[in-house]
Amino acid sequence: MDNDACDRQCFFTGHRTIPSGDVGILSAAVDAEIERCYSEGFRTFICGGAVGFDTLAACRVAVARKRHADIELFLVLPCRNQTEKWKNSRDVAVYQRLKGMADRVMYTSETYTSGCMHLRNRTMADMCEHCIAYYNNSGRGGTAYTVRYATETGKTLTNLHDVIKMQKLQ
Repeated sequence: MDNDACDRQCFFTGHRTIPSGDVGILSAAVDAEIERCYSEGFRTFICGGAVGFDTLAACRVAVARKRHADIELFLVLPCRNQTEKWKNSRDVAVYQRLKGMADRVMYTSETYTSGCMHLRNRTMADMCEHCIAYYNNSGRGGTAYTVRYATETGKTLTNLHDVIKMQKLQ
């Protein structure tokens, strides 16, 4: 594979709440999708830094880097004070740890604004050709907006919520 085929970027988007019974199967599904994307030349994996799926995905990318040293964890964050109102100190600690492990960190706004989350989501989608989502098809919220925006702008999509649902049926 030539170097040009190995600089593809994909991003993650998903819900902040993951049912506790789904965390293990979702982690395995993220690992499998990272491996599939890696085999197709994706090397940069972009995460948005939110609690829930974003954090899980960033942690799984960090684990994948142990197998593939050329994987890049790129955090595209909505603002420098993203965690200011977070109540769970464990979430803040994991966020800070992930920032320290990231190869690159980019802020789409200096401080929180009413539109900074949407700007972050659009920025991630605009930078990438593939979206890895954990989306329950609820039709509302930031994940729904981001999945819609990604598909409307021609990005390919893997929805791990659907993958998990299928695995549970088997």
